[in-house]
Amino acid sequence: MGYEHLTVEEREGGVRILTLNRPERLNAWNARMRQEMREAVEEAAFDPDLRVLVITGAGKAFSAGEDVGGMGDLTALGTRGFRAHARGIHAVFDTVEAMEVPVIAAIEGVAAGGGFELALSCDFRVAGESARFVMPEAKVGLIPGSGGCSRLVRHVGLGRAKELVMLGGSLKAPRAVELGLATEVVPDGGAVQAAVAMAARLAKLAPLALGMAKLVLNTCTDVDAETGRRLERLGQSVLKTTDDHREGATAFLEKRPPSWQGR
Repeated sequence: MGYEHLTVEEREGGVRILTLNRPERLNAWNARMRQEMREAVEEAAFDPDLRVLVITGAGKAFSAGEDVGGMGDLTALGTRGFRAHARGIHAVFDTVEAMEVPVIAAIEGVAAGGGFELALSCDFRVAGESARFVMPEAKVGLIPGSGGCSRLVRHVGLGRAKELVMLGGSLKAPRAVELGLATEVVPDGGAVQAAVAMAARLAKLAPLALGMAKLVLNTCTDVDAETGRRLERLGQSVLKTTDDHREGATAFLEKRPPSWQGR
């Protein structure tokens, strides 16, 4: 599918790179770009051949989030209309978080506002050493409203979340690693390459097992420990019956690389 504000690149082994492509606006999204993001993410979620999705930004930034120049149009929707509209934005990030495929954010430059929230919805975040994570919404009379509060507090705890949201400071990549917000810091310009290398490692593993692990881990953040263990048993019982499990066990005994079929 052709997009105006996104590019899609297929790499070997079922790895796809989705690039936000409005570099002149630091990859801030407008109405067209939001719709394209929704379509691209939903397509990825339903693609049986996809093994890993990498999300990055063109030019000097990952994404500055919502284009401030278009916020007046959102205000004109009224409160009920805005909430309905916001559910559509949330659906993009929720799908990224929920799709049973690993998703890696490759971050160069700034990830601000909704861009930070998009990165938080990914499973892994690889950042260039000059990358910055910013929640600037308080400066325009808003809060992070697309998962920035709910996901951030889960990642760093209440105190650090208040610091980032209410003080609106800039978090540099090395500190983001210390807080668990970034997985890896690499030299500037190397985030996509490092993310693709990570994707290649993930693509060699059993896709159904990775998808189940992501589903169970995400769910365990919101349930008690006993419910989490029930989910583990349920997930394991499903995986035990798959062709991939039988292939993995056979390949291990035969000391050869497994050939995953995703079934």
